[in-house]
Amino acid sequence: MPTLQVITLGCSKNTVDTEHLLHQVRGSYEIVPEGEDRPVDVLAINTCGFIGDAKEQSINTILAAAGRKNAGLAGRLVVFGCLSQRYPDQLPGLIPEVDGWYGARELDSLVKALGCVPDHSEDYLRVRTDRKPYAYLKISEGCNRRCSYCAIPFIRGAHKSVPMVKLVDEARSLAADGVRELIIIAQDTTYYGLDLYGRRALAELLDRLSEVEGIERMRIHYSYPQDFPEDVLDRMANNPKVCRYMDIPLQHISDKVLDNMHRGVDGAWTRALVQRMRDKVPGLVLRTTFIVGHPGEGPAEFRELMNFVRETGFQRMGAFAYSEEEGTFGADYLKDSVSPRTKKSRLSRLMELQRGISLAYNQSRIGTVQKVLVDAFSDGILICRSEFESPEVDGEILVKYSATDFDGKQPESLIGEFLDVRITGADEYDLTAEVL
Repeated sequence: MPTLQVITLGCSKNTVDTEHLLHQVRGSYEIVPEGEDRPVDVLAINTCGFIGDAKEQSINTILAAAGRKNAGLAGRLVVFGCLSQRYPDQLPGLIPEVDGWYGARELDSLVKALGCVPDHSEDYLRVRTDRKPYAYLKISEGCNRRCSYCAIPFIRGAHKSVPMVKLVDEARSLAADGVRELIIIAQDTTYYGLDLYGRRALAELLDRLSEVEGIERMRIHYSYPQDFPEDVLDRMANNPKVCRYMDIPLQHISDKVLDNMHRGVDGAWTRALVQRMRDKVPGLVLRTTFIVGHPGEGPAEFRELMNFVRETGFQRMGAFAYSEEEGTFGADYLKDSVSPRTKKSRLSRLMELQRGISLAYNQSRIGTVQKVLVDAFSDGILICRSEFESPEVDGEILVKYSATDFDGKQPESLIGEFLDVRITGADEYDLTAEVL
């Protein structure tokens, strides 16, 4: 068979798209794993076009792939995903080596271009690109929000939920392939169900997924504070399969900045929601993200954000500096008045504050017993996570492997297993532990 290699850039949602694409063409191509250095008949690149750094990475990857093609190491070169969707008219003339450009909403056209027939009777199936014991489950596509800084709605389109029955079938397929943890993702997971069922149905979906044999954990990412479906908190508090972990990008706390962002909530609402979450789910770990330097953020607004982070003590937090994205409300109607130097300084100060908060939280866990999932083995260390760590964005729990501790089991055989461990040490991100 001809060979096909897909390079996937950007977020976990793109990874899911790639795996669905590979299932559609699996009978017609030998799939060459990403990173394997060998000539291929077709080289495809799944791009990201969300912010400046991601666009630059996508362009550089396409140019490197064009070099492979010119050197005879790739036959056809096709590009798909967010960057293609965002710049369909500009890109073909800039990089003529590319044989086809397909947007994030044109996967069927790409499947046809690869000589296959789209089959939606089994479009819940995927060809996994790794053997990790966790997988991302994308429950919807697109977004109906209109945050002033975000280009996703006109790249991915309006919100469209995946029917619950298909998601359950996908979860069963993943479980049969060794997946033990599902990470629920979308552009906005808390909007799930409104278009299909006339109600927010994330809690009901969690109930249905909990019934899938083999799935032992579920965690929620990309939730949205406005109209948050609080029945989800009941599932977190009472369903042992739902991690007491919530990823909820809050973006800011200042009323002025939140209004400029078009977030639909103010600072008081945000503070009250965080408190309700912690009251209803004892031990809840919150991950959030913030944007510094957004139009409207002066020294007073930034101080308010710093005070909020200090007082709230988010166990997990990320942040990035505002970048003006063409086509967004922010680019068209708001002046990017904060200098790059000030943005960089504020970002550094915010993350320095968070490092201390993260260290204190991790140190508070020393001596506790945690149930962890073994993700990988490397250099004599089992790389694990509890319900309070999400892969790729949070730290890890590191357990030294000893054959005597595991009755002679080989370390690779422990991947995908759950262990009880006691935390023995901590730094700002990772913890060390010993098996019980």
